[in-house]
Amino acid sequence: MSLNITSKQMDITPAIRSYLEEKFTKLDKWRAELINPHLILSKEPDGFIIDATITTKGATLVASAKHDDMYVAINELISKLERQLNKSQHKAEARRAYESIKNLATE
Repeated sequence: MSLNITSKQMDITPAIRSYLEEKFTKLDKWRAELINPHLILSKEPDGFIIDATITTKGATLVASAKHDDMYVAINELISKLERQLNKSQHKAEARRAYESIKNLATE
């Protein structure tokens, strides 16, 4: 998977790039095709901000994280993206459950 990484007010070191790639491999367990993942890392006076936009077949995932430590911000971003992937993957199951409950209520 190729990540498009953009930075503002800072340089992307090989260590940061490898850490991001390592963390994004966690998203492979959802077996969703991640189309054109784009990350924006920016350095602000009060910490680091990381924004991500990822397109999948069923949805577009958008997440942002802010923290004093960049690596903690990356971890928060990955957990937010995992929650969104989980929700999009199980959306059909939730709809089926809602329909069956609705049918039981009318009987």
